[in-house]
Amino acid sequence: METGDGRTIQPLLCLAWLAASLPIVAAALPIPAAAGGRLLHGLLSSFSARGKTVRPSSSSSTTSSSKAKFTVPQKYFLHFYVVGVAVTTSLLIAILFYAYMKMTPLSPETSRYSTIASHLVGSNSFSFGSVLSLTMEHKYRVWRTVFVLLLMEIQVLRRLYETEHVFHYSPSARMHIVGYLTGIFYYTAAPLSLASSSIPEAVDFLRGQIAEFIVKGRGRMPDLVIDSSSLIKPLLKLGWCQWIGAVIFIWGSLHQIRCHAILGSLRENKDSDEYVIPCGDWFSRVSCPHYLAELVIYLGMLIASGGSDISVWFLFIFVITNLSFAAVQTHKWYLQKFEDYPRCRYAIIPFVL
Repeated sequence: METGDGRTIQPLLCLAWLAASLPIVAAALPIPAAAGGRLLHGLLSSFSARGKTVRPSSSSSTTSSSKAKFTVPQKYFLHFYVVGVAVTTSLLIAILFYAYMKMTPLSPETSRYSTIASHLVGSNSFSFGSVLSLTMEHKYRVWRTVFVLLLMEIQVLRRLYETEHVFHYSPSARMHIVGYLTGIFYYTAAPLSLASSSIPEAVDFLRGQIAEFIVKGRGRMPDLVIDSSSLIKPLLKLGWCQWIGAVIFIWGSLHQIRCHAILGSLRENKDSDEYVIPCGDWFSRVSCPHYLAELVIYLGMLIASGGSDISVWFLFIFVITNLSFAAVQTHKWYLQKFEDYPRCRYAIIPFVL
């Protein structure tokens, strides 16, 4: 099935992630200043700056005013997760409906099919078994997509809650408009990448359902009966990759919850711009443990996806490059801000970066 393999959407997503990742990688390379290395690094640092790293300087009101024209309040982080919830929920509902209607039951009735194959095709029963195997793999792939989207749904819902109830953004905290637009792009493209292999066929199925509804009318459409066991059983029958990925996802999420709680508690006075050195959990090892936890979370999603979709790999590469670059900038800010900052801490990955 040509629409079922995601050929129309996956290349576009891969190109988008590649286009977003390459400038970050280039900015991190030791490119000579004469070749534009310093300019590129400066631009990326400015675009990725947010919160404390983009706070306007009181020493130059003209420069600060100019910079403020290209920034938005950091509390607009909320928009990222609103978009993420909207896109992820829409995809989850659409693909779950498709999987429930067309991809159940997940387990084949082996004995019945083998008997039919023996009578109908005789010596060609091996070919019939191969087709059946491909069909089952197709079903597993669609339900695997549902599973990964459930993980993404948990992630964006939690981040939405934390933005509203855990973080206390300073009134003066800003982020660059390019960083803001990148965040909107990310939380639109990330769910699409996780679901890209199943989107075309799910869309085709929904189009058919809508067309049938228009032609027949509500009165002639069959009643939709939801069997909860048929929704849950296929997810429970998925492979070990999905459950290992889920465990890694939960591990990263628990640490990120803890790290975000630590960061949120640093500014008990919401109107204050004072910062202190964060301590506890993975802060004993790195300056940006919430970014490290994010890497772990998306590693879990990658493993849960089975690693067969190239767009998910490109998504993960962007997560690594983007968060690593931002972590290095934050780490430098901590070192400049605090004379007693622990020198044993790394930026994001212990003993590596």
